[in-house]
Amino acid sequence: MILLRHGQSEFNLHFARTRRDPGIPDPKLTPHGHAQARAAAEALRGEGIARIVVSPYTRALETAAPIAAALRVPVLVNPIVRERYAFACDIGSPRTELAFAWPERDFSAIEEVWWPAIEEPYDGIIGRAGLFRAEMAALPEWRSTLVVSHWGFILAMTGESVTNGQWLRCDPTTPAPAEVVWRHG
Repeated sequence: MILLRHGQSEFNLHFARTRRDPGIPDPKLTPHGHAQARAAAEALRGEGIARIVVSPYTRALETAAPIAAALRVPVLVNPIVRERYAFACDIGSPRTELAFAWPERDFSAIEEVWWPAIEEPYDGIIGRAGLFRAEMAALPEWRSTLVVSHWGFILAMTGESVTNGQWLRCDPTTPAPAEVVWRHG
């Protein structure tokens, strides 16, 4: 499968400059983030993607939109691939708001409040990544799946830190990384 970190968000823009949480819940993409999403859509055209699994955060949904349109593939919203809850940007939007903003997406399988109420421990995201890895390994279509996710989840899945708009391949049938170094990028 291919793991893609969402494009630059309003949070990423401010955090990169100050290294402080700017207090932006569920941020949208910046114009640069939208350009990164369009570039990813173009770069992923020949990769044989048959479906997209996306986090319910707005920045991930906005990243997946041009890819889904370009590739004409179904999009499955799955909170298991969400970011580790640690900053204001990890406060999501309620399911009903997401369904109103994204009527073409199916949010019926997620809770109204689908993000944690308190900071998620590192072992929580490692556990979610392990569960997702096992679920994907059991599906024959894992090879043709694009996952639009976040820095922390991709780090937990692969042990690699990726930048906004960067993607990498992940074979869920191989062992998870033995150690993950948590330095936010």
